[in-house]
Amino acid sequence: MNAATGSEAPLPGHPAPAADGTDGDGTDVPRPALLRYALGSAGMGVYVTVPGLLLLYFLTDTLGVAPWLAGLVLLVPKAVDVVLHPFVGSLSDRERARRGDRLRLLAAGCALAPAFVALFAVPAPVADRPWAAAAWVAGWFVVANALFAAYQVPYLSTPTDMTVGYHGRTRVLSFRMVVLTVGILVGGALAPLLAGEGDSVARYAVMALVLGAFTLAFQIVGVGGVRDLLPTEPRPHPESAESPASTAPGSALAQVRDMLRANPSFRVLVLAYLLVSTTTHLVLAGLPYYARHELGRPGFTTVLMAAFVAPALLTTPLWFRLSRSWGKQRCLLFCQAFFAAGALGLAVGDSAGIAVPVLCTLILGVCFAGLQLFPFSMVPDTVRSAGSTEIERTGAYTGVWTATESTGAAAGPYLYSAALGLGGYAAARAGEEVTQTGAAHTAILLGFTVLPALLMAAALAVQSRYRLDARITRTTGP
Repeated sequence: MNAATGSEAPLPGHPAPAADGTDGDGTDVPRPALLRYALGSAGMGVYVTVPGLLLLYFLTDTLGVAPWLAGLVLLVPKAVDVVLHPFVGSLSDRERARRGDRLRLLAAGCALAPAFVALFAVPAPVADRPWAAAAWVAGWFVVANALFAAYQVPYLSTPTDMTVGYHGRTRVLSFRMVVLTVGILVGGALAPLLAGEGDSVARYAVMALVLGAFTLAFQIVGVGGVRDLLPTEPRPHPESAESPASTAPGSALAQVRDMLRANPSFRVLVLAYLLVSTTTHLVLAGLPYYARHELGRPGFTTVLMAAFVAPALLTTPLWFRLSRSWGKQRCLLFCQAFFAAGALGLAVGDSAGIAVPVLCTLILGVCFAGLQLFPFSMVPDTVRSAGSTEIERTGAYTGVWTATESTGAAAGPYLYSAALGLGGYAAARAGEEVTQTGAAHTAILLGFTVLPALLMAAALAVQSRYRLDARITRTTGP
């Protein structure tokens, strides 16, 4: 660390700090532009939350789709993302090489809102047939995911494209995390209230319309924020305008293999985050079932969702400060360990009083803030430490990362739906009352508590193999 300025020394592939040292911690980034950039996450928070929280429940308890089929409806469209996101990442790199920015792709992603509405606005003739309803939801889920990728990939490439250092990237993403939390909280709290107890498709359609408008408004603000943070670079000469890699899907997958082989730090981070994303999305999918069947309070989903998300508003700045002395890796391992413990605590249900599940959910929420902040801020570290050649493939790296998150978002609900299926959970149409068996109640409880604890323990084991953070902190100091 530079003793005079407190800025970090550059690693290979890292830009040198500015003479005043501000580049190391990102304090030179204009706060208004940073805020506008962060506001783009509000809409993203809604989309990553509402389908994860309600789509499985919508399918099984409103449309009458069997759990095994409902799980596939969520899994198969997300499987497309494994190819789609790296392809979009390569496409965004090509755009930046040709135009000097990624804004066209980012703007195209603002068409997400209509697809989000269509996802829940299932026409009555289709809703009357569970198989047709499943196909409708799956089809629109593919479309919505593609549009989300068009926005998310270039948006999340911004911190790597910026010339800020180790702590600066955490600062930029801490702003994003706070606003993302607001979006998650808005989506997670309002969606169950607007949708009611799943008593009609129309209620879900109204919910999607309201939250879709919210999403669109903040996506547009986010486009302006990216433009402000990364002014358009001069257009390259035609002979240098080619992307460093082809945008064909096959080439994108080849890049994925190359990146994972060549960048062991990124490989470990991706595998650990796949398990983290699977775990957190499993918990989201299981919340409505746990509240209704184990706590006997269907309306309590909103309370638990608020307890899960709201702590991030307070703890994200604290995690950022703590990471300056502990480092990101130690903080992340701490979050993973306590998340597993909190998940196990939920197994007591309301037998010890309703305060216990709420307290355990608050613990999960405190950890959830770190589970989002630190991995996302470590991705740029892995890219920049790999050298200038890899920095040119920032979009491809981001595409792999967002594909990992998307895969976890599908795997979590699928694993929970599989647990429900094994326990014999009975699906129902809107307005129907179904009594669940003892085995189904066991599946609801263990799938929501023991299974996520095991998955997060596996993430902790993988994350412990990450070594880059220790090398950076040894080089730069805390």
